[in-house]
Amino acid sequence: MKYKICVMKNAFYAQSGGVTSVINSSAYGVLSQIKESTPESKIFASKNGIVGLLENELYDMQKTKKPLELLLESPAGMFGSCRYKLPALEDEGFYKSLFAQLEKYEIKYFFYNGGNDSADTCLKVSQAAKNFGYDLNAIAVPKTIDNDLAVTDNCPGFGSVAKYIATSAKEASLDIKSMCKTSTKVFILEVMGRHAGWIAAAGELANDAKNTYVHKILLPEVPFNKQAFLDGVKSDVEKYGYSVVIASEGLKDADGKLYAASDEVDSFGHSQLGGLAPKIAGLIQNELGYKYHWSVSDYLQRSARHLASKTDLEQAIALGREAVKLALDDKTGIMPVLLRTNDQPYQWSIGEGDLKDIANAEKTLPENFISEDGFRITQAGVDYLKPLTIGESYPKFKDGVPIYEQLDLHLAEV
Repeated sequence: MKYKICVMKNAFYAQSGGVTSVINSSAYGVLSQIKESTPESKIFASKNGIVGLLENELYDMQKTKKPLELLLESPAGMFGSCRYKLPALEDEGFYKSLFAQLEKYEIKYFFYNGGNDSADTCLKVSQAAKNFGYDLNAIAVPKTIDNDLAVTDNCPGFGSVAKYIATSAKEASLDIKSMCKTSTKVFILEVMGRHAGWIAAAGELANDAKNTYVHKILLPEVPFNKQAFLDGVKSDVEKYGYSVVIASEGLKDADGKLYAASDEVDSFGHSQLGGLAPKIAGLIQNELGYKYHWSVSDYLQRSARHLASKTDLEQAIALGREAVKLALDDKTGIMPVLLRTNDQPYQWSIGEGDLKDIANAEKTLPENFISEDGFRITQAGVDYLKPLTIGESYPKFKDGVPIYEQLDLHLAEV
């Protein structure tokens, strides 16, 4: 199959997987850098991730009149996201159709903004392009609140979630403390993270040298020891009057099985996680008899733009910009990654990672970040986490709530 020669010059951008409070900031980085570096390129943003390309629904960004800066203040995915697993490279029919779509829009630069599974999508597109002789620069732009991408020090989206969880846990802890004498003794906050405990670990940031607001953290990396946990909660209540527990949705038992999960799976074969908090609450009620409350942070944690980390925002923009520079440098099948160059003061730079080392891989909490009893985070972990939450970047408010103005988006006519 032959493709046009020396004509392809346009750019494709899409968002994929679970959204964050700063994924649109990465979009801003990509789109603004394209306009600055290669103004002759038309930009097409896909509606609902790769699905938009397959279904011929691409937004023509040349028709958008509102300023791209609106992306910087809006959470979630401005262009719509998806969970869609591409078939194996052997499915030539599928990839012929995909490249026919790219050719129709004269796409030379392909930017896919997402996490582990999205890196797999970008890698397959890059490999298939080589197989089919299509001149394409496919670059993944990192994003995931789970912070579990390999190679990169941290991921855009995580710092803001960490800030949200630490803040929410601290505020909830003060609430429980106020009422624990005659009412609730235990509060459980279930957080996302899949099989990595980075988000749950952020609960440790609520604590300080003088005060303990979060007493127990349940991590996927530590097999759940029911008796040790119950003994610990009982000890907390006796010492503090109450206990606050941060529970990661990916908690596993001693046999490595998920402690709470449904039978449902997504297109990538991942189990639908959730339901851990009520299960832990029931255990506490049955074994200790304490009054409890539980909550699931769920979507609230990942799109809380009003409490975004300024550091997170700046890194999201920078990685989006760097993705374009890599593409213009004729790179493909790679992802710009964050490198920590200094801890105190915190300093970072940008490198690049091969998607073969990133796609479908999963980075979990290192052992030295986990306390000896498995229920808290060490100082080394705190030193890693804290810089990622630093700084505030509040959106504009009107009548007491954020504005979150959306771009005017218009589907392309090709």
